Amino acid sequence: MKISFFILLSVISFSCNGVNAPESKAAPISHSKWDTLLKKYVNEEGLVDYRGFQKDRELLNSYLELLQTSAPNKKTWTKNEQLAFWINAYNAFTIALILDHYPVKSIKDIGSGPLITFINSPWDIKFIEIGGKTYDLNNIEHGIIRKDFDDPRIHFALVCAAKSCPELRNEAYTGDQLNRQLEEETIAFINNPERNKFLGNSAKLSKYFDWYKGDFEIGGKSVRDFINLYATNKISGDTEIEYLEYNWELNEQ
Repeated sequence: MKISFFILLSVISFSCNGVNAPESKAAPISHSKWDTLLKKYVNEEGLVDYRGFQKDRELLNSYLELLQTSAPNKKTWTKNEQLAFWINAYNAFTIALILDHYPVKSIKDIGSGPLITFINSPWDIKFIEIGGKTYDLNNIEHGIIRKDFDDPRIHFALVCAAKSCPELRNEAYTGDQLNRQLEEETIAFINNPERNKFLGNSAKLSKYFDWYKGDFEIGGKSVRDFINLYATNKISGDTEIEYLEYNWELNEQ
């Protein structure tokens, strides 16, 4: 029995609505360790040197431990500091998940099995401990980030280790630079011809704009309106839209 990714995504989003973000009394943290790793092992195309990360696992583990003990305090952290924390956490724990099973050809090879209820998938593995609570990647993306932060640009910052995902930025997200960083990643993704193809009267778009359609339709705007905010090649109401096949191959250098 086959169930579309869109239906699975709807089930995930519904099941994650009850997830609450953990809190601590920690002050906003430095993401310098993660920044160091990204600069060393992610190239300008956003591709990852997983073997290099594996050799530097001690530094990665040190950063993950910092995340585990420093959940955002909603009263003292700015909204941008909180969001930067969760984006970095999602990306760093995704790298850790790949390393735990490396070498793999695709993240979907991890925990592979029947996807009917999406239980046996890498996004449903509860291996992330933050603030004394255990989470999976779905919890962070759908139950915390999408639920608590009303910003569709996050889709171009969260990286699921696949070639059709956004490029992994080779610097850490930080509260004071977050808006600029999200703007840059959104522009880069929309105008990347490997992610979106604008062909005159037709366009072949990333599946993101299909899977997360509702996230982009805010303030009475359409997906086309959102794309046109950032696209060099604008699309009109007459433009015929199709969606590209998603490439789940590992985003490895």
